[in-house]
Amino acid sequence: MNTFEKLKQDVPEIQKGILLKNFTTYKIGGPAEYFFIAKNEKDLLSALKSARKLKLPITVLGGGSNLLVSDKGIKGLVVKISMSEARIRGNKAFVQAGSSLTELACKSAKMGFAGLEWSGGVPGTIGGAIYGNAQAFGEKISDAVESAKAIDLKTLKLKNFTKKQCRFTLKNSIFKQNKNLVIVSAVLKFKKGKADGLNDTIKEHLYYRRTNHPINFSSAGSVFVNPEIKIQDKKLLEKFPELSGYNERRVIPAGYLIAKSGLAGKKIGNAQISEKHCNFIINLGGAKADDVISLMNLAQKNVKENFGIKLEPEIQRVGFDEK
Repeated sequence: MNTFEKLKQDVPEIQKGILLKNFTTYKIGGPAEYFFIAKNEKDLLSALKSARKLKLPITVLGGGSNLLVSDKGIKGLVVKISMSEARIRGNKAFVQAGSSLTELACKSAKMGFAGLEWSGGVPGTIGGAIYGNAQAFGEKISDAVESAKAIDLKTLKLKNFTKKQCRFTLKNSIFKQNKNLVIVSAVLKFKKGKADGLNDTIKEHLYYRRTNHPINFSSAGSVFVNPEIKIQDKKLLEKFPELSGYNERRVIPAGYLIAKSGLAGKKIGNAQISEKHCNFIINLGGAKADDVISLMNLAQKNVKENFGIKLEPEIQRVGFDEK
């Protein structure tokens, strides 16, 4: 009996050779050696136990945004978290990791609860948002998180994490640092607001994203983290007067740095640095993962040369050989 047959013996729904580009917002990614969609915690645990028994590497996907998957695909078992139950009781939401961030934002706003308006239009899931401490418009998911529950892939035991234990920092968390922790659910706590005003805020954010982001092309969202630094170089401040304003906010948009480095519209293969927003690398159709990485490397190189700033990637690479 081969590995696939052994897996199917434990979890009949496991598939083989599924193309992961169909499960990422980039529409890039080769085949998963083995693939499983987890619709509840019981099925998730069964798949993880089977993979662990067979000593297979495990990769977990959420909504597939903020992610770049290798064209070679991923070895071992790839699990897509599709658990999406979301219940709001009082001012708290009890949500599974696969729940849509935008849907929950709209649902909570209609009920007069504030805290997720910033995420209107974000294609990710709750689990992915907590994993990378997603943020926009000066707010972040960690502001609303009360606790999170995760499975430790080493022990296959469930563990609850308080907000403090989640160790949230800029676009980061304990879950991003420790790949053995897989978020399965969370408790979010909202503030009271007025439904009309909250819905209007979501509409404004949706309009902003339609107007300023290249939403007509496949992408993974923002490629780099906006540097939270202050430019001291007087020559740079004279050459780029906009930097003074960014210094006051102590955040410099990565897209601005890439644009001023002369890379707007730069193409490699079928990937392109968006002219509309330079912190997006878009798939023009049939782009390869290596095309995206080449553009990322070019952006980092040029920004470092022009501004002395090292851009930190926000999107996660999966399935690439470690160097």
